[in-house]
Amino acid sequence: MLADLEERVVKLEAALAVSQVSYNDCLDTIWTLTTAMLVFFMHSGFSLLEVGSVRFKNTQYILAKNLAVVAMGFLCWFLLGYPLAYGRSGNSFAGSGSFAMEGLYGSSSNLRVWLWQGAACATSATIASGAMAERTQVKGFVMYTAVMAALVYPIVAHWGWSGRGIFKFEDGGMLRSLAGPPVVDFAGSGIVHLVGGVGALCGAVVVGPRRGRFEDAMIDDEFDAPNVPFVVIGTLFLWFGWFGFNAGSTGSMHTTMAAHKAAIAAVNTAISPCVSGLLVFFMRSMVVRPKAFDVPGFCNGVLAGLVSITAGCATVASWEAMLIGFVGGMVYIAVSALVKRLMVDDVVDAFAVHGACGFWGLVAAGLFGGPLVRGNGLLHGGDQLRAQLFAVVVIVLWSGVLSLVIFVPLRLANMLRYAEDFQEAMEREHITMVKAYVERHLAEHSTTSSARGGAVEPSLPVQDAPPQSPKETIKPKSFAAANDQDEEPLEPPERLQVFPGEGSMAV
Repeated sequence: MLADLEERVVKLEAALAVSQVSYNDCLDTIWTLTTAMLVFFMHSGFSLLEVGSVRFKNTQYILAKNLAVVAMGFLCWFLLGYPLAYGRSGNSFAGSGSFAMEGLYGSSSNLRVWLWQGAACATSATIASGAMAERTQVKGFVMYTAVMAALVYPIVAHWGWSGRGIFKFEDGGMLRSLAGPPVVDFAGSGIVHLVGGVGALCGAVVVGPRRGRFEDAMIDDEFDAPNVPFVVIGTLFLWFGWFGFNAGSTGSMHTTMAAHKAAIAAVNTAISPCVSGLLVFFMRSMVVRPKAFDVPGFCNGVLAGLVSITAGCATVASWEAMLIGFVGGMVYIAVSALVKRLMVDDVVDAFAVHGACGFWGLVAAGLFGGPLVRGNGLLHGGDQLRAQLFAVVVIVLWSGVLSLVIFVPLRLANMLRYAEDFQEAMEREHITMVKAYVERHLAEHSTTSSARGGAVEPSLPVQDAPPQSPKETIKPKSFAAANDQDEEPLEPPERLQVFPGEGSMAV
């Protein structure tokens, strides 16, 4: 009887152990897939932010480029990126194996890491998109994306996140880097944002400014963000997705330590951008140009704080996150002004936000963070800073040199920049549809009325559009008058865009 009872206890313990393993795996999979979807959702934020920052005639162009980045990024990650970053074999420089997902299907752990890191890879590649907007050929940028997703980003990810790279590897049972302590980049201030930001700067310099951007006769207003609501909504989408980026970098959720790290990361992700955004908004309203309400600047200030806290989001206290956000806002203001003074045409301030603040984020992780949050910051008596500076130098050199190796030949081969005479007519020459914003029921109503032989009355009032410059003045014609004269209905003027509920707007 006693022996039978002992046997049953042993079986129950074995079953419980198996059940615990399955439970942990399911919980980690749910957590990682959910946060991966949040990271993927950030691409909608990038798209809205960039659409709001470019002139209306380039709307479809920038959207096509963003979609191409995501599609090309995941395909290159599938073929070559993941193997170089997390391949089962390899060395401290790069991974090897698991090409085209070979050998990954037997483990949910491998698959969920593949998806999460693939979304992060596409995020790094898309950073340069906004910086080079309105004058970059899609084919040239897609080639850059392919190399970024297949080589540049995966190598840096291997260095920092594989556990076998030069930024973090095991030696004698202890984690270390080539510069001493392991590099702290919890969610990617350096691995994701500094890599993409340096690439954005190189691309903006090589492709050159937009036509007329720095000419004395052109006013800055012509190049300001024309759709501020899209910029704000895009920023909020990015901020929302950033909770998945930072908290999701735990990679698991079945232990108390992982849950604690995720909670700290989420709290700091909420606090830091509040400080940086308000600082930039105040400074640009009261101290520096334009000394007026600058809502797009407010948005970039929020993003600067998010990038700045990404490296140390799980290793610093919340009051330190506020300081990191404050300095991040100042870094953004200074670098944004410097880039413009150097006449580098960065349409969305991608380098100031992602490059400069990614640099600061890595450095901040070496300054802040004490034993309470498992940090090793210099201000708490630690020796983390030297490892962080080592990572900054290596990442800047790697991503900068390879980006130039990609962009310069493309520019010399006339595959990167649109010719000057194409830039004004970019959509009409290279995109299928002329208009990105179409009032569908207006078009349907016009077609129905024409078929009946009656006058065409737009469902929304057509107003005279304010001219942007003398050469762009538009004189809309009455569609109804054209039909009264038994002529074919006139098409709306090429530069007349109709928005739902807003009548017409010239762009």
